[in-house]
Amino acid sequence: MLSKFPHLRQDFLASVVVFLVAVPLCVGVAVASGVPAELGLITGIVGGLVTGFLPGSSLQVSGPAAGLTVIVFEAVTEFGVGTLGVIVLFAGLLQLAMGFLKIGRWFRAISVSVVEGMLCGIGLVIIAGQIYAAAGLEAPESGIGKIAGLPGAFADALGDTGALTSLAIGAGTIAVIVLWKRMPRAVRTVPGALAAVLLATVATLALDLPVATVRVEGLLGVVQPPGTEALGELAAPAIWGTIIAFALIASAESLFSAAAVDRLHDGPRTEYNKEMIAQGAGNTVCGLLGALPMTAVIVRSSANVAAGAKTKASRVLHGVWLLLFAAAIPWALALIPIPALAGILMHAGCKLIPFRQIAALWRDHKGEALILVITAVSIVAVNMFEGVLIGLALAIVKTAWEASHVKLEVIDKGAGPIQVYVSGNATFLQLPKMLDSLENLPQDRPVELDLSGLHHLDHACRTALESWAERHSAVGTEPVKFTSR
Repeated sequence: MLSKFPHLRQDFLASVVVFLVAVPLCVGVAVASGVPAELGLITGIVGGLVTGFLPGSSLQVSGPAAGLTVIVFEAVTEFGVGTLGVIVLFAGLLQLAMGFLKIGRWFRAISVSVVEGMLCGIGLVIIAGQIYAAAGLEAPESGIGKIAGLPGAFADALGDTGALTSLAIGAGTIAVIVLWKRMPRAVRTVPGALAAVLLATVATLALDLPVATVRVEGLLGVVQPPGTEALGELAAPAIWGTIIAFALIASAESLFSAAAVDRLHDGPRTEYNKEMIAQGAGNTVCGLLGALPMTAVIVRSSANVAAGAKTKASRVLHGVWLLLFAAAIPWALALIPIPALAGILMHAGCKLIPFRQIAALWRDHKGEALILVITAVSIVAVNMFEGVLIGLALAIVKTAWEASHVKLEVIDKGAGPIQVYVSGNATFLQLPKMLDSLENLPQDRPVELDLSGLHHLDHACRTALESWAERHSAVGTEPVKFTSR
């Protein structure tokens, strides 16, 4: 047996660690998304048993991700839980199509600043929203409303003993997760998030604290395959924007996670198109079950690598353990305090905000830092999909501007023609600068315009240069002499 599976021991132990990390995250993401807790576990199970079996990235682990919480909550609020399966199903089919068309590798071309800005914006909205959940208060729907309403929420909580108790459980959960890293190594074999949830649950039960706990409906009770009514929602154009957003954001997060996981181990590298197909297959199954969308999750994936996993067996086994847990002891979910899950997600939200990267970008690449910040602010102020589009548009404009740098050198020896050397990439973006320099040349002197140093000259620039040459020569000056390759 061991000769056929030489890494079985390492993969078995790693699968247990990943399972322990996954349980509180699956439940927390589901509750924060406004759906039954069991749907988060179903997505985790599919991530292990379906996506885990498929080729792509051997050590990456998939499941419900905090990064999609905001957009899932918006979708559930707008279309209802019953339609969530349809959205996830068609997002999965779109991912499959992109994978088979070999579009997966192109996701590596997305600006890192946009992706980090997206995660930063998501993190801010998660943190703000989960503060309300930790206090047992109703959160405003919009991201900007969540942040603007925080002072009032804290004021309300100060006058409510129950809200203060709930906030204390959430704060205690975060403290345990942060301080857990300083515990002895033997103790740290239990993941910090799981330890925090267990301690919060024990404290709530022992002290009989008045805090809300997770509602349990049973694993089979929450499965909602898309019905005729839900499929009828596809006639509404608005739902397709959400489907595309699910597919693109989940794909980008998964493939960027794969690149990060590849840096953590020296095993086989990720095959991006196959990983896209694996993610699409997983989301298709999740959609058929009416569950949450999945992505590759860097927290679980890094835990998998750190625990010594060698093959995909570890992530498949973690799906088995999730299935056994959900089937055998679902009652355990009903004991978990919601503020403890809110604390876990606030901690996860903080980890999505790239504090160090923002500082480093601001020192070396201020333009990229601005794109990151504007993307994050747009997501908070507007919504996820439009915020990402704004970030992508800014990244494209910035790239176009940088790619169109042109150098114009004027040599005037006092007698004879003025020599002008133009080099670089002449596009319409640099046209005003070029024309300003040319129109400042003496009108009564002949000009030799050398364009041989240009790598690119677009139609707008060529037309403008020819018009300028005609005007310059119109007063009787010798015609402008052009030199090109």
